[in-house]
Amino acid sequence: MSGLPRSAGRSAFGGDPVSYHAVRPGYPDWVFDILRARCGLRPGVAVFEVGAGTGTASERLLAMGARPLVAIEPDPRMAALLGERCDVEILVEAFESVELSDNSFDVGVAATSFHWVEPGRGLAQVRRLLRPGGWWAMVWNVFGDEVRPDPFHEATLHLVGGVKSPSAGTPGGPPFALDAERRRGELEAAGFEEIGYEAQPWTLTLDQAAVRALYGTFSDVAQLDPAERERVLDALAEIAEREFGGRVERNMVTALYTARRPVVP
Repeated sequence: MSGLPRSAGRSAFGGDPVSYHAVRPGYPDWVFDILRARCGLRPGVAVFEVGAGTGTASERLLAMGARPLVAIEPDPRMAALLGERCDVEILVEAFESVELSDNSFDVGVAATSFHWVEPGRGLAQVRRLLRPGGWWAMVWNVFGDEVRPDPFHEATLHLVGGVKSPSAGTPGGPPFALDAERRRGELEAAGFEEIGYEAQPWTLTLDQAAVRALYGTFSDVAQLDPAERERVLDALAEIAEREFGGRVERNMVTALYTARRPVVP
């Protein structure tokens, strides 16, 4: 995980939500295919979304017919843009303390957000909100893939060697989102069943401007003092142009966990 504590991470991305939304990649179609086929996401299904941010996943959930869709987003700046972009009910608060009726949702979703939630309390809250037989899904876009060469990352280690995406995990261990053994264990401990896990690699292509914009949204870069942040971003953009001809490829992995609340308690 990023070096930020969970409480700070919940407000680390709201400084420029418009730019954040513009540069953060969306989720592959296969994720939503599984939500439809396995989790029963279809028109009229009641859904809650944890850490909805600016609505990258919310848009897709609405397009699939999620009604109602209740979005829980702790950062009021992100929530304001979400409200402009998506017709959803928004609760601006931490998920662990949100007050919604028991057994009132068919599906719950967290898109690159659940690492900012304390897993024990968070999954207990998820289980409480879902109806018996309801489905829970956690998806992450992870920057980096340990099994593929990553030339741009190698070329910029001296600038951002300690910078990781929030789902990157702890040093020496697997990325948080790809630590399937631990994530499965947390789901099992919370009383979920039919736990599924899929992870697929892909490649994100960035030009010089996109490199600068994207790295500016990483929590460990965003928390630098303004002068140092600009120095790092300028240097990243320069390397992208000078050494990579203005075309950078970053390895990505999208990971999806699904789990069901038992029909019988």
